[in-house]
Amino acid sequence: MSKTNSNGLTVKHKIGYGLGDAGGCMTFALMTGIFMRYCNNVLLIDPMVLATLLAIWNIWDAINDPMMGALMDKMFAKKRHPQGKFRPWLLRATPMLAVCFIALWTVPTMVDGFVRLAALFVLKVAYEACYTMFNIPMGSLLSAMANTDGERAQLSSARGFGSMVGNMIPMMLFPIILQVMGDNPTGYGIGAAVCAIVGAVMCFGHYALTEERNIVDAETDADNIKFTDILNVVKVNRPFVALCIHGICICTMQNVTQSLGTYMFEDVYGNIGMMSMMTGMSMPLSIVFLVGAPIVAKKMGLEKMIRSGLLLSCAIYVTLFGLHMVMNVPIMLHIIMSALGSGFCSLSVLMQWGLVGEAIDYNEYVTGKRTEGSIYGTFNLARRIGNTIGSSSAVLLLSAVGYDATLEVQSAGAIVGIKALCVLLPGIFAIGSWAAFKFVWNITPEVREKMAAHKAGNN
Repeated sequence: MSKTNSNGLTVKHKIGYGLGDAGGCMTFALMTGIFMRYCNNVLLIDPMVLATLLAIWNIWDAINDPMMGALMDKMFAKKRHPQGKFRPWLLRATPMLAVCFIALWTVPTMVDGFVRLAALFVLKVAYEACYTMFNIPMGSLLSAMANTDGERAQLSSARGFGSMVGNMIPMMLFPIILQVMGDNPTGYGIGAAVCAIVGAVMCFGHYALTEERNIVDAETDADNIKFTDILNVVKVNRPFVALCIHGICICTMQNVTQSLGTYMFEDVYGNIGMMSMMTGMSMPLSIVFLVGAPIVAKKMGLEKMIRSGLLLSCAIYVTLFGLHMVMNVPIMLHIIMSALGSGFCSLSVLMQWGLVGEAIDYNEYVTGKRTEGSIYGTFNLARRIGNTIGSSSAVLLLSAVGYDATLEVQSAGAIVGIKALCVLLPGIFAIGSWAAFKFVWNITPEVREKMAAHKAGNN
């Protein structure tokens, strides 16, 4: 059971929570944007060996999220920490994360042969474990801080801003460092160290400025928290199932569209450089949504706002695909409509963390156990499944529509297929996510009142 601190969220809380994703993304952005080049160009890892390592690492990434979340729940059930359930983990994980990240980008360059591969493998596993040790409590902390839809939306928005900053800074800094130091081990090592240190400062700020307002009481100490509890959650917690379906749909969509976006601009429009304009339009849209979402959510509810955004996204994508089928759509019209479709869909991504918090509250209501770590970790697993499906299926789908990399000009059928994959498919996945919230999600205003009464009765 949990007890609630009725004092409202402060600006300090919001800034502190945003610093969490900003700090984590300072290293994670380089893993998604630069790590492959580091392995290929600096470590000179054979492509087949690297592909095998990536497969093993992806499996590890998929299973370690729910494992870490369940471990945190189980440890807290055994021994209450005076600083709370999640914040102590932030303090432990932050220095370990920074050290492992710097080691990953430096130690393998100091050795050769099998020792280099072994060092790379072990340090990547260690980094992912430390990142998960930080990310799971950081994400779960939202449910320990927020009590209403409005507060969940505010913290989700703060996290969105933090993520934007955390992804932008390293991708701006790192290329400059490589330009100055050279595309060599020294450049990568210095770049990694700078990003790790800046990220660690942000992570410590996240710890210092946040507060666990929903306090797990002594009754929870008697709960028999098990690693298998998540299986029961799937049976009784429909909001959690809806979120997992949503996570798979949206992450699959994002990976497919990101992987195939270059084909739309190069093979359909013959101007790959215009992709940068679409990126430039998407960022201010994201800022508008992040600022406006908490205001809208306060009036219409977080889940209803997300459903409305997904429907609008689907309508825009389907309309754009219809236009592509009957006319030559000007590239600027395609960019504007695609950016709007992506922007409305991104509401579900930016605000999903608030719904995770509500699913955690619902789980406490129906099971009597507050297991934020297990639920957040397993939701991350669902998102990783979507990422894997999206990245793997993109190549297969491109081949299925008849794309031939040896041709300078693709066939008419392949062009239609590329349009369908880049424009229609996102709309289909958006409606899939909408259906999860429409037909599976079951937290109605009446249920929400019962949840609030249940929580108030435990205070």
